[in-house]
Amino acid sequence: MSINLNDYKELLEDLEPESIELLHHAWPEVVKIFSPRGLDNYLKGVSALQRLGRGRSLVDCWIDEIPMVAKEVGEDIIADLATSVLSLASRTSGAVIELVLATSPTAAKRLGDIQLFQNYLQFLNTLIAQAPRGMRPMLNKLDILFGQLTLGGLRRWAMWGAHAHRTNYEEQVKYFGLESKESLAILQKERKGTLFVDVQRRINMYLRALWGRDFFMKPTSGDFESREGYKPFIENYFMHLPDAYDSHGNISATEVYRAAAAHAAAHLVETKEPISAEGLNPMQMAVIAIIEDARIEELSIRRFPGLRKTWSALHNATPDMNVTMGDYLNRLARALLDPEYQDKDPWIVEGRELFRTAQDTLNHYRISWDIGVQLAHSLRAKNLPFNARTDILTAPYRDDNRYFWEFEEFDFNQSLTAGYQAPKQVRKYVNVMELANEIEVETAGDDAQEIWVMGTEFFPYEDNGVSFNQTEGKEPVSAPYHYSEWDYQIQLERPDWATVQEKRPKLGDMQCIDEIALQYKREIARMKFLLDAMQPQGTRRIRKLEDGDEIDINAAIRSMIDIRMGMQPDPRIMMRSIRKVRDISVLVLLDLSESTNEKVSGHDYTVLDLTRQATVLLANAINKIGDPFAIHGFCSDGRHDVEYYRFKDFEQPYNEIPKARLAGMTGQLSTRMGAAMRHANHYLKLQKSAKKLLLVITDGEPADVDVRDPQYLRHDTKKAVEEASRSGIVTYCMSLDPRADQYVSRIFGERNYLVVDHVERLPEKLPVLYAGLTR
Repeated sequence: MSINLNDYKELLEDLEPESIELLHHAWPEVVKIFSPRGLDNYLKGVSALQRLGRGRSLVDCWIDEIPMVAKEVGEDIIADLATSVLSLASRTSGAVIELVLATSPTAAKRLGDIQLFQNYLQFLNTLIAQAPRGMRPMLNKLDILFGQLTLGGLRRWAMWGAHAHRTNYEEQVKYFGLESKESLAILQKERKGTLFVDVQRRINMYLRALWGRDFFMKPTSGDFESREGYKPFIENYFMHLPDAYDSHGNISATEVYRAAAAHAAAHLVETKEPISAEGLNPMQMAVIAIIEDARIEELSIRRFPGLRKTWSALHNATPDMNVTMGDYLNRLARALLDPEYQDKDPWIVEGRELFRTAQDTLNHYRISWDIGVQLAHSLRAKNLPFNARTDILTAPYRDDNRYFWEFEEFDFNQSLTAGYQAPKQVRKYVNVMELANEIEVETAGDDAQEIWVMGTEFFPYEDNGVSFNQTEGKEPVSAPYHYSEWDYQIQLERPDWATVQEKRPKLGDMQCIDEIALQYKREIARMKFLLDAMQPQGTRRIRKLEDGDEIDINAAIRSMIDIRMGMQPDPRIMMRSIRKVRDISVLVLLDLSESTNEKVSGHDYTVLDLTRQATVLLANAINKIGDPFAIHGFCSDGRHDVEYYRFKDFEQPYNEIPKARLAGMTGQLSTRMGAAMRHANHYLKLQKSAKKLLLVITDGEPADVDVRDPQYLRHDTKKAVEEASRSGIVTYCMSLDPRADQYVSRIFGERNYLVVDHVERLPEKLPVLYAGLTR
């Protein structure tokens, strides 16, 4: 579905011609990022800033920068950002507002969460009221500030300067511009050891290596949400970690992050039932929480013994801590985790013994309740008051355990499927009489529970051998293929979420394919030597083997000489002859979305024409080598209709029919890449080759009309790449988007992509790339 800028003509009629031209230039990228609702908010923001009367540069800045903000934290923030900017208009100049917009992508990238970005907008609103002269210099240094401070640290740093230089405007400008000694001193004081955004990727890989699955993590700032502080917590199956950690003694902040993430992940994996808080007092709940933490940690340590060292290093309780109830709770937490910790207090000994005797039943959550209630009763003998706000665990990695106390909303099955287990659609094949006697429900949508389909094409009376499909010019559609999709927000798959419909490609004029081959005749001739070198080299002998097929005469003679001379002979006197052959299957997957109809900058041909040229040249190259290959393409119109075209299959010769199909391919709709890649992998898995390669050619990032969050399909495509890797399929992406470096490496990996900055060089680069990938 193509969205035209002319549909919003009335909304943009007051724009200056230069702004209209800029918007037209940015429109192809904008429609990939925003949903229709997001586009409406985006363009309303353009119109509102134009009516503000602060100059064209402010409007142009909105047009340029806001799509980048939506890419990082989602399009739902756009309305809040527009409201904040308009509220600042009465209190500051247009230049400052423009600077707020220009630095918004930096803030969005460093914060990485919509809630934190909303808090950032609230902070700007507060700062403009208390230190209006400091706003501009601070925004000019925002990348430096966010590189060293959390959002909470930035707020405290700014508020200190605002209060210290409330009336001294000259010092205020120096402070916020990082030109005064006190500014740098406060900056150093508020600077945190390690920021969450700097380690998030490494921590995610660490958890994936342990549990073989991804966990979704979000940063949280204790400065804005005082009820959270800097303590981790799990809510709605998301792991919320502090946006910064300091080092803990000699332990680096990165190791604290590892410990906190691993502990939260252990809760998500091992806590399968809620623990009822009915009838419990706060002290009983505190003791039960310690037992539950010890239970899930012990179960995780059985699988990954190294976690014991990671967690126990962060417990600092000692036997001489006996002043408060919190001291005893921390001592118990350490005693249950660290077997080397010595504590002779009778209550600690009792807790250790109860936990030891329950080792065989740790898989049952009820054991935490039973032990916890018994120990809480024994703890009363200490006659110490209990304060739930101050008697807390001091180990920085432990979360607040709200995850298993929210029993009314707890659903372990929901944590696995997150409510996306939709009923499977039944596709029933019937004969013509059954179909004729059934009343068709014309209002049924793609989510209908049952679809009736003719088992064969229908040939009417006096058909002359022509079916209805042929008469109407419609190609028969294959049965749909259903694929799961990865939802990064819940870190789970949505089962049978996307539907791939195979469509028969239309035939075109094969003459254009011959013209392409003639146009690149010089490139084909230049590649002849490279391709000939890749041909199988026949028999190759491997020498110096202890166990082989035949004796290596030269090596045997050398060994006999060594024996005669009294030296130790080399026992490797055998050799083996092997036949060197290429054993690889290649599937080229083409992005056929609407954006491929755009013309290449400075040329008269389109991206689709360029893709066709490159594919023809590559097909000629692969066909010359003799590797089995297939050429498929895809586009999409929502999750229910991912159209998939098979221009050439593996067993099909590269003759007139595939060439005619390539000549007839067109660009349309959107780019739901993950589902198309899973379907392509389905065909690659059927090949018996030792090596399998999926080569994706695209001109943009994954996007679709029914997806609002720009990150959603990126994460799903990344998951599809990982699934292919586990099946032994190598995935490589060639992107024609000059700005693809920002996202393509996250999806395909650091070495599995190539960004073609000059797309006109694609036809000559693609076959050479193939040669390198299949050596």
